[in-house]
Amino acid sequence: MRKLKLAIIGLGKMGLSHLSIAGAHQDVSIAGVCDTSKIVIDFLKKFTPFECFSDYKKMIEAVQPDAVIIAVPTKFHYEIIAYLLQKKIHVFAEKPLTTHPTEADHLTELAAQFQVVNQVGYHNQFLGSFIEMKRLIGKGVIGEIQHFTGEAYGPVITKENESTWRSKASEGGGCLMDYASHVIDLINGSLGLITKTHGCILKKIYSKNVEDAVYGLLQLSTGVTGVLSVNWSDETYRKMTTRLTVTGSNGKIICDATELKVFLKNPIENESYSKGWNIKSIGALQDPVDFYLRGEEYSAQLDYFIRAALQKVPNTINTFEQAAHTDRAIQIIQLSKL
Repeated sequence: MRKLKLAIIGLGKMGLSHLSIAGAHQDVSIAGVCDTSKIVIDFLKKFTPFECFSDYKKMIEAVQPDAVIIAVPTKFHYEIIAYLLQKKIHVFAEKPLTTHPTEADHLTELAAQFQVVNQVGYHNQFLGSFIEMKRLIGKGVIGEIQHFTGEAYGPVITKENESTWRSKASEGGGCLMDYASHVIDLINGSLGLITKTHGCILKKIYSKNVEDAVYGLLQLSTGVTGVLSVNWSDETYRKMTTRLTVTGSNGKIICDATELKVFLKNPIENESYSKGWNIKSIGALQDPVDFYLRGEEYSAQLDYFIRAALQKVPNTINTFEQAAHTDRAIQIIQLSKL
């Protein structure tokens, strides 16, 4: 069976994570890796069998991959992805897709024009708890949606004067683009598109040039309103914790990466949820993966991309088009800050 020739551009934390997962995939052959860091490339040349490059265009011409994973700062996405799409190469890009919605729209058009598989790394869409939450909401199990709260907290920036791409808004840094985008994407994908805000606060805690927390009142295309609360300088959490709470006329859902809690006023026919509180752990909801690293969702999203590129499944989850809606919601929040 033919293997997918896969290359990776960007070998920071996420790029190396993707390389480990893809390298263990039975349907993948790593064609080449690329990074501008001489230290990283020298290390990989010495300790791995991969063809290593410091110029992504030279790598593409040399190894002719079927697909590429992009894990570079967001400000570089548009140029690199547009180049790949025009060569009819399938693309998996880390989130967010771009720094401007107009660029995301153009990439969406290019992907459709050249008929290539396209996906963005919003990994929560591959968590069993959030998948089940979306199914229940779509089926109307908790009735008419009345309110939602999207939250994410974690200890990413916990001291002053940290200088990385995360501290530079021009490179896609800041809590809104790098952290809150996960929650925004969940809201867009599960409840409806964010089309308006009623005021947002972008708060600095440790950073000088970007925000460390995002708080706001959002409105969806359906008219439903809710709250966004995200803080990446919250040291009371050991790691990133994302949660979505949705209240409806027949109950409530509280969902995160570890469990799904469902409260129903009245049970729904042909559903396994009874009146009152129901709790399901992620272990009962998550499909197993062949290779585990960091979490099943990271392996599951790459497995889906690989299978889509090999035409084994449709390319319908976390597409560029869907990610463009998230980019647009980010811009709406930026423009409405108080």
